Parts: sequence; structure tokens; C-alpha cells
Amino acid sequence: MLGDLLGEEQGQTTGMRVVPTDGTLHPAMEVSFQAAGTLLNKAVSDVGTYESILRPDGTLFGEGQGISMTHEGESVTWHGLGVGHFNESGGVNWRGAIFYETTADAFAELTGTVGVFEFDAEESGKVHGKIYGWT
Repeated sequence: MLGDLLGEEQGQTTGMRVVPTDGTLHPAMEVSFQAAGTLLNKAVSDVGTYESILRPDGTLFGEGQGISMTHEGESVTWHGLGVGHFNESGGVNWRGAIFYETTADAFAELTGTVGVFEFDAEESGKVHGKIYGWT
């Protein structure tokens, strides 16, 4: 069942590049971003990179990883998978799952938790996302 809001963030794309494909004709892009927001009601800075592949039906498959850190230095790493759909304004709306790993007490409850996310990237480079717990 979809649970409570775990976190929310807003930020900016910091880089994009075309990356080698896996031998198919599907174009692949790597995107990095920085964002600020909250995770478990703690202020965090988030840095992440994801790679997306354009599929024949026009959707994107993406896989990414990153780290969220509090101002005190507590951190949690994440790994996510999702499907993206181009929107009318030229951006991409992503929906997927995210998994966490940490030794920080502040984020201990995230270990073993599956998050369900919505992450929207605008054509301008602005990004915003929400993560919900899934139990």
C-alpha cells in the first residue's frame, strides 16, 4: 500500500551527455542534478545521476543513483529505476521505485524500505520530486 510522504525536493539539472549504448540503436543520455529538500522531515541536499534509454514506443527507461546528506553530514545512498514520459512542455515525467542504504541513525528506517517516486524534469532544467513509502 502506498504510504506516507517520505521526502520532497526541488533543484536543477547540472549536466547532460550522450553515453555509449549497449549495442542497440536506442539513444542513451546521462543526466546529473542537484536538489534541496526534506527526507524524513530532515533538511537534505541531494546529488544524483541517472541514465535513460529511449525505447521504441517513445517512453524512457531510467536507472540512477545518488546520495542525500543532512547539513550535519549524515547520509543515505539511493538507487532508483523508473519509466519516463515526455510531456507537452518538452520535459520528462518520471515514475518509479527507489531503494536506500545507510548506516546513519537519522535515516535508519529507510533501510529495507521501497520508495515510490515521481520526479519531473522540466525542459528548462528545473527538477522536482516526491517520494512515498511503499509497504
